[in-house]
Amino acid sequence: MSNLLTISPSPHFKDKPTTKSLMFGVLTALIPTFLVSLYSFGIGALVTTLVSVGSCVLFEWLITKYMLKQQPHIADGSAILTGVLLAFNLPSNISPFIVMFGALIAIGIAKMCFGGLGCNLFNPALVARVFLLISFPVQMTSWPKPIESRLNYLDAVTGATPMAAIKAGDLSICENANFLDMFVGTIGGSLGEVSAIALILGGIYMIARKIITWHIPVSIIATVALFTTLGWLSSEGYVFGRKIEVIANLFESGIHPLYHILGGGLLLGAIFMATDYVTSPMSATGKIIFGVGIGLLTIIIRLWGNYPEGMSFAILLMNAVVPLINKKFQPARFGAPKTK
Repeated sequence: MSNLLTISPSPHFKDKPTTKSLMFGVLTALIPTFLVSLYSFGIGALVTTLVSVGSCVLFEWLITKYMLKQQPHIADGSAILTGVLLAFNLPSNISPFIVMFGALIAIGIAKMCFGGLGCNLFNPALVARVFLLISFPVQMTSWPKPIESRLNYLDAVTGATPMAAIKAGDLSICENANFLDMFVGTIGGSLGEVSAIALILGGIYMIARKIITWHIPVSIIATVALFTTLGWLSSEGYVFGRKIEVIANLFESGIHPLYHILGGGLLLGAIFMATDYVTSPMSATGKIIFGVGIGLLTIIIRLWGNYPEGMSFAILLMNAVVPLINKKFQPARFGAPKTK
């Protein structure tokens, strides 16, 4: 019995990176997005992020030390990363007490109840976001206007996000298309979703550093781009020159695919949320299937659901499918003979 090996939960790396280096690598990739959020939302972005990070670190330390009776290991950066991602999924004018409540849900329920780092089935930050969205729908859908709200916090001027406007039937935003605003970050939305270029730079950095692979982000974005493009081209119901009313009724008319890619939380979710090591598949094939599923569910929710944004729900639903994907597409067992 003394020769038994203790195997920690997946993922397993046979390389130099440690949990701490990986977590802080992701945090480094999030710096451009954080800087843009400070420029766009000012003090609200700073307060929300600090409260979220501080609460997540505090709750993990308290639960680990006094409830689990274990040595706290908050220095690995996982609680800090959860706090940052939770803040990036919130509006800048939200109450600090709601942020603290979300941090308790993320750490106490979505993470520590499953056994801590490496054992959680669902992404903790997204569990907290969805819980807050259901519990505080008004506060979670009041989006401060960028630039105008930098010096205000709780009394910020609010406005609709591109996805919310389209869901409400206000297509004027499509008539005044300005994709540059979506790239730079001068549109309404959560702290971490407003600047496409900052998120893309962070994704390139993580892929170059081999912190993540391309499979999940590319498969999500490609799936959304494909189906929204088909819907955009066939929005009048014409397929191969033939009028088909069913298709005309399914898709929103006149909405450019870039609005679905740049105007919501797609890039934040695809690059930083869906790629979570613990809650995503291990094999390359599994990651692609995982990404395609997220992309399809996101479009289904956006076009035909009640919510204008479906990324969070899509990732959580596919998190639940990950054990089945891993069972079907298992990586080669260490030391196993190669099959022809």
